[in-house]
Amino acid sequence: MKPSKLQDHLRRCHPDKTEKDLKYFQTLKDKFQKRPTLDRLSASTSQRNDDGLRASYNISLLIAKSGKPHTIGKKLILPAVEEVLKTFTQTSI
Repeated sequence: MKPSKLQDHLRRCHPDKTEKDLKYFQTLKDKFQKRPTLDRLSASTSQRNDDGLRASYNISLLIAKSGKPHTIGKKLILPAVEEVLKTFTQTSI
Protein backbone atom coordinates (compact mmCIF):
# COMPACT_ATOMS: atom_id res chain seq x y z
CA MET A 1 0.00 0.00 0.00
CA LYS A 2 1.06 3.57 -0.53
CA PRO A 3 2.13 5.21 2.73
CA SER A 4 -0.72 7.74 2.62
CA LYS A 5 -3.31 4.98 2.12
CA LEU A 6 -1.65 2.90 4.82
CA GLN A 7 -1.95 5.76 7.32
CA ASP A 8 -5.56 6.30 6.34
CA HIS A 9 -6.28 2.57 6.78
CA LEU A 10 -4.63 2.61 10.19
CA ARG A 11 -6.76 5.57 11.33
CA ARG A 12 -10.02 4.17 9.98
CA CYS A 13 -9.72 0.46 10.76
CA HIS A 14 -7.36 0.35 13.72
CA PRO A 15 -7.82 3.56 15.71
CA ASP A 16 -6.57 1.86 18.89
CA LYS A 17 -3.16 1.31 17.28
CA THR A 18 -2.52 4.79 15.89
CA GLU A 19 -0.44 5.78 18.92
CA LYS A 20 1.76 2.68 18.85
CA ASP A 21 5.41 3.15 17.94
CA LEU A 22 7.29 1.47 15.10
CA LYS A 23 8.87 -1.13 17.41
CA TYR A 24 5.40 -2.53 18.22
CA PHE A 25 4.70 -3.19 14.54
CA GLN A 26 8.13 -4.67 13.92
CA THR A 27 7.63 -7.08 16.84
CA LEU A 28 4.21 -8.00 15.45
CA LYS A 29 5.77 -8.68 12.04
CA ASP A 30 8.51 -10.86 13.57
CA LYS A 31 5.97 -12.94 15.51
CA PHE A 32 3.91 -13.36 12.36
CA GLN A 33 6.88 -14.56 10.32
CA LYS A 34 8.10 -17.01 12.99
CA ARG A 35 4.76 -18.74 13.55
CA PRO A 36 4.50 -22.39 12.53
CA THR A 37 2.98 -22.85 9.10
CA LEU A 38 1.34 -25.84 7.52
CA ASP A 39 4.30 -26.35 5.17
CA ARG A 40 6.80 -26.47 8.01
CA LEU A 41 4.65 -28.80 10.08
CA SER A 42 3.90 -31.19 7.23
CA ALA A 43 7.54 -31.40 6.15
CA SER A 44 8.70 -32.77 9.49
CA THR A 45 5.70 -35.10 9.77
CA SER A 46 6.25 -36.36 6.25
CA GLN A 47 9.90 -37.10 6.99
CA ARG A 48 8.96 -39.10 10.10
CA ASN A 49 6.38 -41.08 8.12
CA ASP A 50 8.97 -41.86 5.42
CA ASP A 51 11.43 -43.08 8.05
CA GLY A 52 8.81 -45.32 9.63
CA LEU A 53 7.82 -46.69 6.25
CA ARG A 54 11.45 -47.43 5.38
CA ALA A 55 11.96 -49.25 8.69
CA SER A 56 8.76 -51.24 8.19
CA TYR A 57 9.90 -52.22 4.70
CA ASN A 58 13.31 -53.34 5.96
CA ILE A 59 11.68 -55.48 8.66
CA SER A 60 9.31 -57.06 6.11
CA LEU A 61 12.29 -57.74 3.86
CA LEU A 62 14.11 -59.58 6.65
CA ILE A 63 11.04 -61.76 7.22
CA ALA A 64 10.64 -62.46 3.48
CA LYS A 65 14.33 -63.32 3.05
CA SER A 66 14.09 -65.90 5.82
CA GLY A 67 11.86 -67.96 3.49
CA LYS A 68 9.70 -69.10 6.36
CA PRO A 69 6.09 -68.29 7.32
CA HIS A 70 5.29 -64.87 8.68
CA THR A 71 5.28 -66.31 12.21
CA ILE A 72 9.08 -66.23 12.05
CA GLY A 73 8.67 -62.55 12.91
CA LYS A 74 8.72 -63.50 16.57
CA LYS A 75 12.24 -64.83 16.16
CA LEU A 76 13.27 -61.76 14.19
CA ILE A 77 12.10 -59.16 16.69
CA LEU A 78 15.58 -58.34 17.99
CA PRO A 79 17.19 -58.08 14.51
CA ALA A 80 14.16 -56.06 13.38
CA VAL A 81 14.53 -53.61 16.25
CA GLU A 82 18.21 -53.28 15.41
CA GLU A 83 17.22 -52.50 11.83
CA VAL A 84 14.76 -49.85 13.00
CA LEU A 85 17.36 -48.20 15.21
CA LYS A 86 19.95 -48.34 12.43
CA THR A 87 17.51 -46.75 9.96
CA PHE A 88 16.53 -43.94 12.31
CA THR A 89 20.11 -43.13 13.28
CA GLN A 90 21.22 -43.00 9.64
CA THR A 91 18.46 -40.55 8.67
CA SER A 92 18.87 -38.27 11.71
CA ILE A 93 22.59 -37.67 11.14
